[in-house]
Amino acid sequence: MHLHKRYFHTSVIAVILASLFGVSVVSPAVADGTTWNSAVAPPTDRPWQSVAYGNGVFIAVNNTTGLVARSTNGTNWIERNVSHDGYQSVVYGNSQFVVVDDTNAGNRVLTSTDGMSWTRPIPLSVPKNKWRSVTYGNGVFVAVSDSISGTINDRVMTSSDGITWTARTAASNSDWQSVTYGTVSGVGTFVAVGTSGAVMTSINNNGATWVAQTAAENNTNTWESVTYGNDLFVAVSSSGTKRVMTSPDGITWTARTAAANNNWQSVTYGDGVFVAVSDSTSGTINDRVMTSPDAITWTARTAATNNNWQSVTYGDGLFVAVSNSGTGNRVMTSRLTAPAFTLSSSSETRTVNTAATGFTASSTGGAIASFSINATPPGMSFNTTTGALTGTPNTVASATTYTITATNTAGTATQTFALTVTAAPVSVDNSAAQAAAQAAAQAEAARRAQEQKELIELLALIPKIGELTLSLGETTKSLYSTKCVKGKTTKFVKKGSKCPKGFAKRK
Repeated sequence: MHLHKRYFHTSVIAVILASLFGVSVVSPAVADGTTWNSAVAPPTDRPWQSVAYGNGVFIAVNNTTGLVARSTNGTNWIERNVSHDGYQSVVYGNSQFVVVDDTNAGNRVLTSTDGMSWTRPIPLSVPKNKWRSVTYGNGVFVAVSDSISGTINDRVMTSSDGITWTARTAASNSDWQSVTYGTVSGVGTFVAVGTSGAVMTSINNNGATWVAQTAAENNTNTWESVTYGNDLFVAVSSSGTKRVMTSPDGITWTARTAAANNNWQSVTYGDGVFVAVSDSTSGTINDRVMTSPDAITWTARTAATNNNWQSVTYGDGLFVAVSNSGTGNRVMTSRLTAPAFTLSSSSETRTVNTAATGFTASSTGGAIASFSINATPPGMSFNTTTGALTGTPNTVASATTYTITATNTAGTATQTFALTVTAAPVSVDNSAAQAAAQAAAQAEAARRAQEQKELIELLALIPKIGELTLSLGETTKSLYSTKCVKGKTTKFVKKGSKCPKGFAKRK
């Protein structure tokens, strides 16, 4: 989708690096749109005002001759004579190119399905205003006009086929310079910008009803171009202190500082990058282009030549800008390069059910549109936007190599990462052995206690044994009452019996 501006205004291309590699991915050292080369311009130098891409074809239009230019690669161009002039803006949608112009003569719309054969709609179907910009979204073409002719009631027009148009009432009678389309939280939104800080939106009604909004920079800037990309509306200005503003919804706008205070004329978005271009009224060849990864921080880039760059577009991995000045060099291109990246680590070993460190991806080539991986380790997750592998592996596995692939429209690049997941250390369960040992100790203690008891009981019997001995002695005495003595030896014999030989009876 594209937007266009006034005569001899420079186009500012803003390319925003989308899909920033998040926390785990480092932005590339150079963004797309940094290096520009002159293309083989059409046979005759023309004041090219607008360029658009669609269905494999680039189309450029000029505002003073009845010619358009067509290219399949952005480098080699051929002209087509359509016998009209004043073309201001071209867009592709609904399988066709639609051009609007700002002249009073004839019809002000031109259509073509291939860029070779062109048709004019019924003249009376288009309000005779000075149409500055046309865009396409949600099945509808929308064009906006400045205030040189017409009224607020026909400052906007819409069409579902590019042939039959309906006049719409603008939010104000301003000089509308550019219009674009974006989807905000699933809701289709058209946004138009103009001079003196003019901004208006048409939300979810296909350009039929418009509401004025407050621009950044105190409504003083001349906003020349607006585009949508990476969930953000971005507008650039040819005047003011801060010449960029951004909005997530087209309603609330924030001023941003441009790379230079140039006459920014056009901004576009492609493959994750915003790019803006400027004319030569201010600045030098070294800051005629600016790029940004987020539409907040902008970097000046060197243009192919010091021309008045009016418009820029993106298609098929290529940025193409056109100019209304220069000799044989009024087209320049900046091609998206193939992706390249490195990983912060090539291998890792982790114990199962332990969080992995993973790796970070650092882009070293063209902007990466997406990442992919051939397989994801069980228990882990892979982010296709950032390329990050995170999580906790939950399955034991020997060293396994995973292939990570980065992709953009210019090609692919791969890196490998090896992950080893080891088993957790074996923990021996000693509870049974400890129970058996405890039981044995208890048994041994009981045995010793029993022995101690028995010993005590045995010792307690000793006095009783003594008493029994005395008792037996007395009993013996009673049975053997005759005492016989021989020297120191004494014997007792049964009463009435004789003493043994040699023993004498004693009393």
